[in-house]
Amino acid sequence: MNTLTGNITSIKTSDVISLVKITVGDVIFTSIVIDTPETLDYLKIGNAINLYFKETEVIISKTEDLKISLQNQIPCEIVSINLGLILSELHLMFGAYKITAIITSNACEQLHLQENDKVIALIKTNEVSISPND
Repeated sequence: MNTLTGNITSIKTSDVISLVKITVGDVIFTSIVIDTPETLDYLKIGNAINLYFKETEVIISKTEDLKISLQNQIPCEIVSINLGLILSELHLMFGAYKITAIITSNACEQLHLQENDKVIALIKTNEVSISPND
């Protein structure tokens, strides 16, 4: 599980759902939460929180400036690749932060991924979970 710590920078709420933006370094992550600042005490602008997403929920692109609906588009550099028979593990860095992606080895080969490549890590908004930073 990828775990990062950041600060809430904005919250947009409708009914019982909130769209929360969290800054981690220079990158803004977006998470959708089935709660509101009125029902969840740590959901306040400025609060430090933890955010989580599974390694298998990270999509990799070598193309920048994608015109797609995925909100979480993190520019990264590949630090290392553990190429397996079926799955490959990519260790990525953005700024001082490290995340891991697990993709098929077939996709890794089709994209010709190598160490030091610049890539975009993509994570769907509903796949980013948050919790208080206690």
